[in-house]
Amino acid sequence: MSGSAKIIELFQNALWHECGLSDSTLSAYGSDLRQFDKWLKNKSLLEAGSADIGQYLSFRQEKGGTNRTAARFLSSLRRFYSYCVREKAIAADPSQLIDSPHIGRLLPTSLSEADVENLLQAPNTVHALGFRDRTMLELLYASGLRVSELVEMDFQQLSFRQGCVRIIGKGDKERLVPVGEQAMDWLERYVLGAREDILGQQQSNYLFVTARGGKMTRQAFWHIIKRYAQQACIDKPISPHTLRHAFATHLLNHGADLRVVQLLLGHSDLSTTQIYTHIAQHRLQAVHKKFHPRG
Repeated sequence: MSGSAKIIELFQNALWHECGLSDSTLSAYGSDLRQFDKWLKNKSLLEAGSADIGQYLSFRQEKGGTNRTAARFLSSLRRFYSYCVREKAIAADPSQLIDSPHIGRLLPTSLSEADVENLLQAPNTVHALGFRDRTMLELLYASGLRVSELVEMDFQQLSFRQGCVRIIGKGDKERLVPVGEQAMDWLERYVLGAREDILGQQQSNYLFVTARGGKMTRQAFWHIIKRYAQQACIDKPISPHTLRHAFATHLLNHGADLRVVQLLLGHSDLSTTQIYTHIAQHRLQAVHKKFHPRG
């Protein structure tokens, strides 16, 4: 293993232990660092200077990179070099002198309530796998869970009596998320019927399982939701995260408080949740019309 590969691995392990970051986030950090290390050729990551970083950003831009991807790369690099300074692997952080590119606020794609209803009805619930898929979609829309939180769920996190799920989110932070009656009804029927049909004689602690007895993966569920979106004739980009956006947007449209939505989503900072005020237009227009003297 090369020196750069070793320090990247140590950096990822440190992030996992200290921050509890997801595998996908750690993988993204590692990919950014390995690409930069490959571009450096005759230098290691620990030998790179500010000029090298600037030249690499120019190289990425010439290859069609955007300001958003450049900002993500710089975020990875700054976190990496901060770790290296802390561990005394280098004396100074070469990324500190690099300005972050300006990026506009990217509004998340959301679905209308009619789109969500069509999506929920797309699975064929006569079959056990279709019933599982419908239950996952219902729970995702009813709770606003991240897809990683959804596929990692086990029975201990589910409370039919209280009508909620206990979620361990980013940074190992725990939150209780209420689940509506409809989603809870789908969950109960899935657990007592379709799940047992899917597993057969196999055993699993995971709530959502595949025909092979393993847990549903993020990638597999992404393909599933894309297929149902096509069946529902939804012509906008869609992913499991889209239902999380729809959950937040529709709550705000129907009068929910922004801080309540923040707690339900598991956002540590209210500013992260505030992006939804830009897409909850129906509620904003209604409030303006009702309360403004010239509305």
